[in-house]
Amino acid sequence: MRISVLTSCMAMLGLAACSTTTPAGTATLGSDPVMGGGTYSSPGGLSVAIDVQNIGGKTGVCGVWAQSKSQSVMTRGKAQQVIGSGAVVLNGEALVNGLTFLREVDPATSYTGQTGHCVVSERPWSAADAGRRAQIIIPRQIVFNDLDGGVGGASGTVIYFRPGGPSAHPSDPKPWDPA
Repeated sequence: MRISVLTSCMAMLGLAACSTTTPAGTATLGSDPVMGGGTYSSPGGLSVAIDVQNIGGKTGVCGVWAQSKSQSVMTRGKAQQVIGSGAVVLNGEALVNGLTFLREVDPATSYTGQTGHCVVSERPWSAADAGRRAQIIIPRQIVFNDLDGGVGGASGTVIYFRPGGPSAHPSDPKPWDPA
């Protein structure tokens, strides 16, 4: 038991030491925030909007996220898990791993002008960064698994989060919409 507690404490300290961002207040999103998100394989989806900014000579990320008002009971409460697995990448370099710092807002057709929470990374800001477009990466993942069954067959429900762009607002394009 003692070794287990010691190992757990050391692991937590190691993870804390790897943290490369610190909270940096709030900022208003500009006119063209980077958009991301996706849908669940059941009703519902997520939208993420971010801006990459110069915050005190370091590279900062500010943003918001939203989830569908109308979604499956099996996906309610799963959004934090999903955005927690996300990252923001600029010019091939991860700026932020885990997007739970973002401020939750209501779904909207545009997130321009929204007040977002910010973090600042250790990465120095470069004048060239102003012309670069960041990417929001949220991996495909299982958010609900209720499979039963043994060898040769299974029954039940599995719900996935599928990345594919902003999807929280009812008017956002969905993967099943006709082209």
